[in-house]
Amino acid sequence: MSQTIAEKILAAKAGVDRVTPGQIVDAYPDLVMSHTATWRSVSVMKKIGAKRLYDPNRLAIVLDHISPAKTEKYAADQQTSRNFAREYGIEKFYDVDAGIAHLVLMEHGHVKPGDLIVGTDSHCTIYGALGALGSGIGYTEVASVWVTGKLWMKVPTTIKLTLSGRFAGGVSAKDLMLYLIGTLGADGCGYKSVEFYGSALPQMSISERMTMANLAMEMGSKCVFIPPDEKTREWVLPRLKDSSSYKPVLADPDAVYEQSIDIDLTKLTPMIACPHQVENTKPVDEVMGTRIDQAFLGSCANGKYEDLVVAADILAGRKIDPRVRLIVTPGSKEIMLQAMRTGVLATLIESGALVTNPGCGACAGDGGTMADGEVSLSTANRNFVGRMGSNKSSIYLSSPATLAASALKGAIADPREFYR
Repeated sequence: MSQTIAEKILAAKAGVDRVTPGQIVDAYPDLVMSHTATWRSVSVMKKIGAKRLYDPNRLAIVLDHISPAKTEKYAADQQTSRNFAREYGIEKFYDVDAGIAHLVLMEHGHVKPGDLIVGTDSHCTIYGALGALGSGIGYTEVASVWVTGKLWMKVPTTIKLTLSGRFAGGVSAKDLMLYLIGTLGADGCGYKSVEFYGSALPQMSISERMTMANLAMEMGSKCVFIPPDEKTREWVLPRLKDSSSYKPVLADPDAVYEQSIDIDLTKLTPMIACPHQVENTKPVDEVMGTRIDQAFLGSCANGKYEDLVVAADILAGRKIDPRVRLIVTPGSKEIMLQAMRTGVLATLIESGALVTNPGCGACAGDGGTMADGEVSLSTANRNFVGRMGSNKSSIYLSSPATLAASALKGAIADPREFYR
């Protein structure tokens, strides 16, 4: 049939046999996610005079940004979202205690292979870690899908990335993605689908795949796929209410790709994204010794349980540099509880970390604000000017391992010394 994963999913959601790159289709998403910006979509719905939703069961609302509310305005916005959810019977509503929308929805079984999911966050590409087509849209488009059930979508071309080899100790999926973003550029995959393949994939955890699919947005990807395998099945099935709905979508063997790129993981080193663009990446040894005032471990890219464990393993029995503020924000309530039960949070706190409630945290400008001239090392997915406070501050991005090593040193450090 010569179809890629994106082509198959969009054809299915448009109710046609096949589609071709560049074609515009009326696609019906399985799920429409909105977060703290839900109030904006509610406002649009009121302006157009809409009174009914196409299907309330296809809506998911997660209040993850600036949670709990820190100003009266945020409190009012969140109240609008709660009232909307109650009025229309939105069952997939998660309040400020739940965590980051993407992680919450996946943990609660609302994402499965073959789904089409759109939402008010550009990093909806993360759903591709489970074989779903995830893509970010604006709040006006969200309101439109709420009412009509459908969305115009252009079928993207697809790039094939093949991974071989294994990561060396101290090198991870975050380093792979920073390398790719730096190599291909912020628009290297502009409005394209990306499919990952290769002998390296089976060894990668679901957490690593989430990091990959999440960060792929930073090279312009419209959607991303790690084709479902046995690991996907084992992770997703226990979370589904109806196991019969698990139907993986795979590309045809003769699918046509715009470009194919091979990457040998054994050749990768720890990478750093330098201010003020994610594509401004350098190997860690080129920026080692850069002092830091703050280290942020969190975000939908690296606030998962496995990420906390990586940092805790390095920090165990050690103290962070007294000049560094280490802020740890678990990505969800489920992750926080697991880290509590296994002692991971205790290890982080004993090292000198400040642990906050689950959510977007400093990545969304909620806490961890920096002053003029300060430098932050972050495991988030963006380092734009002013994202974490002062426009005169600087943000570097790294993996959890690099972040932990740097928090100990008080400056950007190579984590590989802790893996020898």
